Amino acid sequence: MNFRWLKQIMPRGLYGRAALILIVPVMTIQLVVSVVFIQRHFERVTIQMTGAMTREVRLLRDLANAAPEADVARRAMEAMAVPLGLGVALPGGDDTLRTGQFQRDFADLTGIVVISTLRDELPGLLAVDLTHDNDVRLLVETAHGPLEISFRRSLASASNPHQLLVLTLVVSILMTIIAYLYLRNQLRPIQRMAVAAEEFGKGRVIPYRISGATELRRAGAAFLDMRARIVRHLEQRTLMLSGVSHDLRTPLTRLKLSLSMLPRTPDTEDEITAMERDVTEMGKLVDAFLDFARDGAISGDPERLDPCVFVAGVVADAERSGFPVRMADCPGPGVAEASFRPDALRRALENLIGNAARYATRAEVSVVLREREFEIRVEDDGPGIAPEDRDEALKPFKRLDPARNQDRGQGVGLGLSIAADVLRGHGGALRLERSERMGGLCARMVLPR
Repeated sequence: MNFRWLKQIMPRGLYGRAALILIVPVMTIQLVVSVVFIQRHFERVTIQMTGAMTREVRLLRDLANAAPEADVARRAMEAMAVPLGLGVALPGGDDTLRTGQFQRDFADLTGIVVISTLRDELPGLLAVDLTHDNDVRLLVETAHGPLEISFRRSLASASNPHQLLVLTLVVSILMTIIAYLYLRNQLRPIQRMAVAAEEFGKGRVIPYRISGATELRRAGAAFLDMRARIVRHLEQRTLMLSGVSHDLRTPLTRLKLSLSMLPRTPDTEDEITAMERDVTEMGKLVDAFLDFARDGAISGDPERLDPCVFVAGVVADAERSGFPVRMADCPGPGVAEASFRPDALRRALENLIGNAARYATRAEVSVVLREREFEIRVEDDGPGIAPEDRDEALKPFKRLDPARNQDRGQGVGLGLSIAADVLRGHGGALRLERSERMGGLCARMVLPR
């Protein structure tokens, strides 16, 4: 059987599932126990009590049948009925109690047992009415006509059986609430740790205090140690790359100065020019190292900005710099806001625009807003990236020479990896696809709002 529909209606949160685990077993057990107890206890008690009343009714019926006249029978029954708490009428019956009527209220569950017991143990029973002012009225056949006997309902069945159900329900609800409050106190540390982990995945370090049961404290301590190691690793990477880049700038500067002071002759012009080009490329590589280290570090606070206005500003700056890019689709300013780090996201978007300009003749940028996320698309008309190479293209220092046109300038293989790193720091992702509109590469920057 397919139970996928059951997953759709089940709660997804930890609190909802914990409440379900508490409520369903407790209420099921209470319901089963209550039904079985009522069926076994109240049904047997009602049978016994009704059976006892049946013997008294038979006694009055026998007195009536033994009397020679109706008046004599009436006086004999009244003398015995008063001490027993019974009411008699001979002849009996009226519009509410006629032969063949067996009446009870719809919610009177024990009334079924009363009527069934009276029918089985009282021959000559003509009618039963259990709806008259909480009394039992019987119509029994005698030698002097129908005999009406009435007595209190409490003499035939246990009174207020529903009180057990009400009490059980109230106690079950009360204990479930107490258990849920206690369980919520135990689940709260898990929720706080989940929030801290989610925020850290987005590049934000928020305070987290270890609490809860022993296992939760161990998990919380492991999470804090892991977070501290990751932050320390990122800081060390940043310092190392910054130091290496700084140390490389000094000899590069000396090389540039030396090359500029060399005498240029027709024999050495080409060689000096090639050397200057190599030094320039080395400078770009050093700058790329710094960008990669800076974008990988967790720094800065997010801001609430209009993504459409932000992207339009970046595209306008790229156009002024001579990049063949234009703004395509955008919902418009003031439609919605999102939380992100503008400096880091600007570098990621500029890298994607730079890649598109390097390998294509034109590029377009668009913004798509959704309820819980927004998307920035950079599309071009270049050769694109084959599906099997897209994961490799996101790795640092990976250059896909066969897939991308290299006539427009060499890169160091960090553009896509920097953009992907920035998006991961925001809790988003960079996805590479084929552009349906332009035929080249479509880089989708998906970020939460």
